[in-house]
Amino acid sequence: MREYETTFIIQPEITDEGIQAICQRIEEVLEKQGGTKLFYDDMGRRRLSYEIRNFQKGQYLTLFYLDEGKAIPEIERALRLDDSILRYLTVLANDDVTDVEARKAEAAELESIRAQKAAEKAEREAEDAARAAEEAEKAEAAAKEAEKAEAAAKEAEKAEAAAEESQHGDSDDSASDDTDVAKNDDDGKKED
Repeated sequence: MREYETTFIIQPEITDEGIQAICQRIEEVLEKQGGTKLFYDDMGRRRLSYEIRNFQKGQYLTLFYLDEGKAIPEIERALRLDDSILRYLTVLANDDVTDVEARKAEAAELESIRAQKAAEKAEREAEDAARAAEEAEKAEAAAKEAEKAEAAAKEAEKAEAAAEESQHGDSDDSASDDTDVAKNDDDGKKED
């Protein structure tokens, strides 16, 4: 038995469900040819070295499997016919796997470690998202408080301007009253 790695790049806009469907089709081809799937290594979305079919990024996946070599042409044919696959490459990883069950157990262990790391990463991302949401709420509350303070400052300015205007208005009235009294005094003197 030999161990192979088939790495393929999927278009970046393909959903997780679409990726699962592609993987399912490849596994069916592998099973029909008598191969044994070990595990997938999902390397995530990455920038491509060069543009392929107007795409600058792609979802990288690697399938590790055991086979005598019969499944490779059929797997590559399935990948070639799928429009969502940008590129693929199959490599012989181990020429002679003598203990198939030990390799399956090792692959299962690697798969569980990867799943655990993925769960931890998802948990960290969820915590970061919650923290970011909390900070956004605080920033929004601070912005509202700033708006309230600004509105209060404008109201205070308006009240101050109104008070200043009323003081100027009162001094103008008293000045006109003084002028009226002076006129009356002058009128009284003229009569004498």
